[in-house]
Amino acid sequence: MIQQQPLREVVDLTEPDRNTIFNMTVEDARARVLAGVSEDVDAIDGQFALMAKRDHIVRMARSLGVPLRYFVAKRAEGPALVAAHRIDTIRQWLTEQGLADQFHPSYTRMVPAHYITEVALVGCPDPSPTYTRFLTPQRNALPADLYKIGRAYMGVLADEINRWLDRVPKDAPIGVSFSGGIDSGAVFLLTYHALVSRGESPARLKAFTLSVDGGGADLDQARRFLEAVDLQLFHEPVEVSADAIDYKQAVRVTEDYKPLDIQAGAMTYAMCQGIRERYPEWTYLVDGDGGDENLKDYPIEENPELTIRSVLNNPLLYHEGWGVEAIKHSLTYSGGLSRGCTRTFAPVSAFGFTGFSPYMLPNVVRVAEGIPFIELTDWHHDRLYALKGDIVSRGVEAITGLTMPVFEKRRFQRGAIEARGFDDRFPESPWAYRREFNAAFAS
Repeated sequence: MIQQQPLREVVDLTEPDRNTIFNMTVEDARARVLAGVSEDVDAIDGQFALMAKRDHIVRMARSLGVPLRYFVAKRAEGPALVAAHRIDTIRQWLTEQGLADQFHPSYTRMVPAHYITEVALVGCPDPSPTYTRFLTPQRNALPADLYKIGRAYMGVLADEINRWLDRVPKDAPIGVSFSGGIDSGAVFLLTYHALVSRGESPARLKAFTLSVDGGGADLDQARRFLEAVDLQLFHEPVEVSADAIDYKQAVRVTEDYKPLDIQAGAMTYAMCQGIRERYPEWTYLVDGDGGDENLKDYPIEENPELTIRSVLNNPLLYHEGWGVEAIKHSLTYSGGLSRGCTRTFAPVSAFGFTGFSPYMLPNVVRVAEGIPFIELTDWHHDRLYALKGDIVSRGVEAITGLTMPVFEKRRFQRGAIEARGFDDRFPESPWAYRREFNAAFAS
């Protein structure tokens, strides 16, 4: 008697235009993911979220900037795997298929950035996914010379911005989410320099700065930054009322509950809403998200789980969390920026923009991880926190000839609103965000 093989359904609900691949077609990149050879997937240059199937094996891979989730459902005739960028897209498909009773947000899985995720659809029960790393940066690859490091780091960032501009229509306006901080400042100046160098009009460029109720320290900082480089004509404040800052809406849009990411997501949502109301046809937005992770520029003192030794001794800690083999790794949420990328991706997508976060691209991450952090800091917190400004400003000047001002670090969600207004809009307790997340999927 011949045993009939179970049907194995695979449904790809990802959006192909969210991939920005510079050196090959999406089809060629997907074929590399299907083959599962880490070196070949590592050669994909750009931001992407891809899946492919052969027989009962499904392989998926993504860069930092584009989230990718999946869910394995059970049918009588065999398993079904559905993949999408969002949890609610998966939920909607399950509902349409009469499988809503199988859904719970914690049953969805996030593909961790920088890994080939393999799922074998063999029936009941399906085994856990397996992971093969495809991005393995060489540590300490750069000399302990701030000028050379800055030139290399900003050089690869400029290269990726130029490759992105190759794909943008030459008459399309480009907006930069701009606080006047180090990361957004570098992205703006490098984009401006690239447009001028290419002989394209820089008049299509705008530096958008969010200001809530006319306040926030970022607005003044952004003005001072642009005045220092004599480019203030590109500045456009996006002024919104405090009512536009809604953490509950941000929870639903980002599909997460981590307070810092929700706060940043709420501000990004308000800014995107303000831009969209002003410019109904605007398409392209660039941001500096990922720059803090690359240069390990977060206050270690605010996280009791971290020490400077754990930060500097663990490669890609801020990008990936503790890693897929760690006991604290979340199958539902991955870790680090691999999880937190939704704070930008989701609001930008919700308003129909095409976003680009060049700091998150594998080539840029690879160079950043080659910085000899231990040698440069000798385990001192203050030296680590000063490092980003020292490196980026040198690199920007080497490439553009512009002397970039460097201001003290401030989180986006803190800079766009006055301190009292922030406290009024965001709960202090992390449980408030969790409750809102649970409520979002309760019905």
